[in-house]
Amino acid sequence: MSVHASAKRITTQVLQEMKHNQEKIAMLTAYDYSMARIVDGAGVDVILVGDSASNVMAGHETTLPITLDQMIYHAQGVVRAAKKALVVVDLPFGTYQGNSKEALQSAIRIMKESGAHAVKLEGGAEVRESIERILTAGIPVMGHLGLTPQSIYKFGTYTVRAKEEAEANELKANANLLEEIGCFSIVLEKVPAKLATEVSDSLQVPTIGIGAGAGCDGQVLVLPDMLGITQEFSPRFLRRYLDMGQQMHDAIGQYVSDVRSKDFPNESEQY
Repeated sequence: MSVHASAKRITTQVLQEMKHNQEKIAMLTAYDYSMARIVDGAGVDVILVGDSASNVMAGHETTLPITLDQMIYHAQGVVRAAKKALVVVDLPFGTYQGNSKEALQSAIRIMKESGAHAVKLEGGAEVRESIERILTAGIPVMGHLGLTPQSIYKFGTYTVRAKEEAEANELKANANLLEEIGCFSIVLEKVPAKLATEVSDSLQVPTIGIGAGAGCDGQVLVLPDMLGITQEFSPRFLRRYLDMGQQMHDAIGQYVSDVRSKDFPNESEQY
């Protein structure tokens, strides 16, 4: 029996065992109870309450505007739905950078108020102090390297990171650092597949790729993207498993038509 199948609940230790057994880890985002219940029931190992909620739920251009209170609100519904998956919550922009005391308080609020199982934050050596302080409280931390969307205004583009040797070496060093200080997993976003494979093979902790190739220990996608609810975002790494946006449009259009034509409700649909 696989590690995933035999586990009653996915924990950080289970993810470690999955890597050891060369079982791939499936991770998806979710931001509300109803969708998280479906995601969890379908067998996803990790549900990320991503700060991508800023984009797909609130319509912002970047992940920067979403607040800690809003992240906690999204996480509360997801945690209520998740019966097996590990729930990881993004620390939003401005709640951990440059202030390790604030980072700890932010992480504690997420854990206490939402019931989540871990937090995720972006960056390497520059956020080391924040990660270490959060870990001292016994809160599991997932790292995030490569393209870090909270730093979009620093980079000025969402293009692939670490294509040049200097940045690739920095990413390797940061991955080793994150493992060394105690992160249980590391997301690698939009980096060359060869580099991601090299990093994954060098680490004891599992890596989760998004646009980082098949050599990572797991994969993550944004749920509305992979379901085709969002249509305007089409990077190379995104596989759309449904055209739900069009299906929803058609269904809602049919409802409107039925109401206007007095077809809905019919006699069997009333009391």
